Amino acid sequence: MSTGALSWLDDALAALHADDRHRRVRHHASAAGPWLELETPEGPHRVLHLCSNGYLGLATDQRVIDAAVVAAARWGTGTGSARLISGAQRPHRELEEALAAFKRVEATRLFSSGYLANLGVVTALVGRGDTVVSDELNHASIIDACRLSGAEVRVYRHADPEHADAMLADGPGRRLLITDGVFSMDGDLAPLPALCDVAERHGAAVVVDDAHGSGVVGPGGRGTVAELGCEGRVHAIVATLSKALGSTGGYVAGSARLVDWLTNRARGFVFDTAVGAPAVAAAHAALEVVREEPERRARVLGHARRLADAVRAAGWPTPEPRAGIVPVMIGANAAAMAAMEHLLARDVLAVAIRPPTVPPGTARLRATVMATHTDADLDHAVDAFGAALAVTA
Repeated sequence: MSTGALSWLDDALAALHADDRHRRVRHHASAAGPWLELETPEGPHRVLHLCSNGYLGLATDQRVIDAAVVAAARWGTGTGSARLISGAQRPHRELEEALAAFKRVEATRLFSSGYLANLGVVTALVGRGDTVVSDELNHASIIDACRLSGAEVRVYRHADPEHADAMLADGPGRRLLITDGVFSMDGDLAPLPALCDVAERHGAAVVVDDAHGSGVVGPGGRGTVAELGCEGRVHAIVATLSKALGSTGGYVAGSARLVDWLTNRARGFVFDTAVGAPAVAAAHAALEVVREEPERRARVLGHARRLADAVRAAGWPTPEPRAGIVPVMIGANAAAMAAMEHLLARDVLAVAIRPPTVPPGTARLRATVMATHTDADLDHAVDAFGAALAVTA
């Protein structure tokens, strides 16, 4: 095969290396539990897992695993088609009904990923001649959805309702305001009450991506919208099955007419093969655990606060956790990479986050905690962070 057309990749990859922004995939030889066996050239390396979004530790819960196994035996491993063709199975309907009850909305619609759920809802609600107003720190899936919609995209300063107000004021056509509920790289919550006030003043629909809040934040784990008293004011809640629920897939929750519209117009649903029944059944079982074991949520928040306190005591800035995310602000890409390597040497995996995931100059370690981490695990993490950050400084 001729490589001339892609010869530019050599220089482009070299530039990533030079700027400490090159990435590689790590593989591990164990389930995604509180500890991992990393594959390395020297052999397995057992590390404390502080970079999972599986906050409740349900991906390795035996009840969740058993539900997936039973579903695979009963329904098979794949659906073979989009749900509007022949891919709809009873587990999909049952989970959608359970999620609607959990979120206290009329209906939900499953997608095969949270990324596609964001693409689906935004592009179905606005298009050319319309306006979408988006927080500057929103997730990449929201950014892509806004661009693909064809609407006029206006970006407001992070968590700034007044700026969002100005962006909406003279926006053409249908208007939509979209924000993360919990921001994945900073762990802070969107100011939803004020944003809902702004949207209502301008007749704009409100979409909240609560991937990192659902199952962890708010009464019953219902998420950021419930935590901040905005149930009934948000038109669409996007969430995922792949984080707190320990499975894979995503969904949109809202009114029955919204879900009817998405079923007909969300391309990420209409033209995508349905997620397999094992993942659906696993998420359904995990949802039951969320309801039955609220202590898991309390443990996540307690672990996050303890780790954040230790990071601040070591002299590094991090906000008070509102979810399971503890960002350790470093600044330079190379320094963040060095801090990550120091942690690895102490058997802790917390990944360095660099641009374009975060703005230039704000590289950080992003640590996440799980309910299944023990107190001894947190002792180990606290000691490792103190030592690694001291060396990095």
